[in-house]
This record gives sequence, structure tokens and C-alpha cells, in this order.
Amino acid sequence: MDTKVQSIFEQIRRLSIQIFENDLAGIYVHGSLALGCFNWNKSDIDFIVVLENSPTLEQKENYIAGLLDINKKCPSKGLEMSIVLEKYTRQFVYPTPFELHFSNVHSKRCSDDLKAFCQNMNGTDKDLASHFTVINNACIVLYGKSAKDTFGEVPKADYFDSIKSDIENAEKEIQDNPAYIILNLCRVLAFKRDDRILSKKDGGIWAIEHMDKHYSCIIEKALSDYQCTDSFYWEENEDTLIAFAKYAISLIFEK
Repeated sequence: MDTKVQSIFEQIRRLSIQIFENDLAGIYVHGSLALGCFNWNKSDIDFIVVLENSPTLEQKENYIAGLLDINKKCPSKGLEMSIVLEKYTRQFVYPTPFELHFSNVHSKRCSDDLKAFCQNMNGTDKDLASHFTVINNACIVLYGKSAKDTFGEVPKADYFDSIKSDIENAEKEIQDNPAYIILNLCRVLAFKRDDRILSKKDGGIWAIEHMDKHYSCIIEKALSDYQCTDSFYWEENEDTLIAFAKYAISLIFEK
């Protein structure tokens, strides 16, 4: 593994132990790092922190302050983290309650008013069903017990609802981020058709074999974009991209 990533892992581990001490049950990396398709220039570092008890507001503030510092040394997409109580990882609830969430999207809010952010950033999140499912299939344990000893089973219906929620606006968003949306649609369809829990990369590879060959070229281009380290030029017009999104969505939502 990249030494830069290893260093970030160690900083996350040390910060988590320092802030949460005996309440820290585990730290689990999921997403592209766990699924073997991480790209420093295009991926984020996804992880779940599992606690035995709810953190105090002071702990939340100190933890986010520490993550903001670590985030400066991360890929451009940064860190994405949720804190969840162990009782919800063992006995799954959908949508899943979370204690705190952080990603690059929220960096400015954290910097502007850290206390207000930490007071308000909690609730439930459908995405956690997807994250827990990936963790149950492939994860990197930074601290704590194995995933099977910490995470209970996520019902297939909840996982599917979670990943469907992530592609609801695909037709509107595909022009702005074609590789991400195309490959995300592919991996959702792979689960719908074959119960396959795949990375974006593997979802694209699956789709080339299983979707209409008319779209093979656009899927291959999405794979190239996703894996390259530089900026990627898309010559396809908006209508072509939207047509693919409509096609994939029709297959995902068909009875």
C-alpha cells in the first residue's frame, strides 16, 4: 500500500484513540481502498468509526479539528467519515443513526463554526447500509475487532434501497461527473441482476459483458477516466450521456 496512505491511516488511528479512548470499538476503512481500486487523484478515503457510547460535544469538536488537519495531507477528495454506535452496527437499523459525519463538502462549515457543525451534524443516513455491506465483504481494520465481530448482516432490500438512492439524480448529474455516475449505475445494476457487491471499476467490467453492447464504448471510457491520474476529456454530448443514464435506470427499476 502507498506509504502516504499508510501514514494517513496511522494518523487517523492515533487521533481516534486519543479522543475516544475506551469508547473506541473500531475503525473500518471501506470504499475504493478496501475494494482495491483507489486512485490518489480521484478517490477519497472512506472510514467508519464505531463507538460504544455517544461522544460528547467536546470530543466531536476535537475529532473534527484533528481530521481537518489530516485532511490537508489527503487526496484532493479528502476524507469521508461517519461515527456510528456499536449497537447499530451489531443490530442494523435502516436508515442508520449516526453521531457525526465529515467530508470535504463540509470543510468550510467546520472552519466557519465548528461547534455549530458538531451540534447539528447527526441523524440518519441511508448510505450507511451500503458502507456496512462493503465492510462485511471487504474492509481494512485500522483498530478493533474483525468486521464480522462488529457488523451484523444488512438486509439485501436495505442495501439495494441505499444504492438506488445514490443514483436517483443520475440524469441531472451525469454531465458533471460522467465516470462516477456511469460506473455507479453499472454496479447498482450488477447487484440488481446478480447480487454482486462490486467496486465502480468492477461494476464497469461487469457491465461491458452484461449491458447492451451499444454502450460498451462509453463504459470503457468511464473506466479509463476513473483509473487515469490526469484530467480526462469527454467528447460525448449531454444527450448521449443522459441516454445511457435513462437506459441504466430503466433496467435498475424494472420489475
